[in-house]
Amino acid sequence: MAGNQPYQAGRHFLQIPGPTNVPDRILRAMDGPTMDHRGPAFESLALRVLDGIKGVFQTKAPVVIYPASGTGAWEAALVNTLAPGDRVLMVETGQFATLWRALADRLGLDVVFLPGDWHHGVDAAQVAAALDDDKDQTIKAVCCVHNETSTGVTSDIAAVRRAIDDAGHPALLMVDTISSLASIDYRHDEWGVDVTIGGSQKGLMLPPGLSFNAVGEKALAAHEAGGMTRSYWDWSAMLGTNKGGAFPYTPATNLLYGLDEAVRMLNEEGLQTVFQRHARLAEATRRAVAAWGLETVARVESERSNSLTAVLLPEGHDADAFRGVVLQRFNMSLGNGLGRLAGKAFRIGHLGDFNELMLAGTLCGVEMGLAAANVPHERGGVQAALDFLSET
Repeated sequence: MAGNQPYQAGRHFLQIPGPTNVPDRILRAMDGPTMDHRGPAFESLALRVLDGIKGVFQTKAPVVIYPASGTGAWEAALVNTLAPGDRVLMVETGQFATLWRALADRLGLDVVFLPGDWHHGVDAAQVAAALDDDKDQTIKAVCCVHNETSTGVTSDIAAVRRAIDDAGHPALLMVDTISSLASIDYRHDEWGVDVTIGGSQKGLMLPPGLSFNAVGEKALAAHEAGGMTRSYWDWSAMLGTNKGGAFPYTPATNLLYGLDEAVRMLNEEGLQTVFQRHARLAEATRRAVAAWGLETVARVESERSNSLTAVLLPEGHDADAFRGVVLQRFNMSLGNGLGRLAGKAFRIGHLGDFNELMLAGTLCGVEMGLAAANVPHERGGVQAALDFLSET
């Protein structure tokens, strides 16, 4: 650990739900000389990356790559398709849905925010009812989070698409996949999503610094019709220069080296195999939590995330104090509870470059931490996970 902390032997276990561990292959790929971003070598790299990233979104649509965090991609999706004062329907599934709503408010959009309890995913029936009530079809977009990183809840995006279609409503569908992309099955084209938002620092196994908009035809038409003032986020400038393997401003060249390698690694493993690996490790984690006698934040089994698990501590026990014990005693970082879950829950990240032995070490750290912090629990969570992994 850096700073004034004494040396701790062994590698630090970074088990937050993002940023995730960056594999050596990607670190080595990024450790290259800065190149001329107007030269032929970069053109070749850019064209390869812009084409390769489409497969991760399972789309044939263009994907815009920004040198920005996921928050930038949120803003880009909104300013490229909407005008000030436009009504948007957003759904409260957790902290990140709430933050996206706050960003929309600051942009001057008229947000209809469907309330949620932070234990469940998007209720497609609730979306359908809101659209049915919108007799004049003034709602321009439906925005939701596929995998809510604060709660470990995954929503059924295909069901949301059906709700929009069944209502005969022209609203765009925008989806945040920042903690599901390259970890949980997500199908931009098949599910009829108009704009998909993604980030580099989770399933893609890169450091923070890149974010994405996968842009469907309907969203492009809305963009071309006008809307908010935009400059840095402008799709037209990006897509126009991208055709020639260039960007309208200086790109994050070394992160693109890493993205090129990340896409190569995902293709080597196979995207469906990646999803299956995440599902298996997530199920092992959930079995450990159940054996400890603890509860997940996610209430519905089918909505429990395959990229992270948010765990509630018993009443009267501070989750942040528990995380502090785990960090100090066992050199492992767990995710903190966010928003209304602050101090009540901790989050185990099991996404990205992650395998069985890494999960076993993670769960050992949690079980030892529960004992060291005097959190009431049953023993045997690690064994329950190991039994599942050895049998599947």
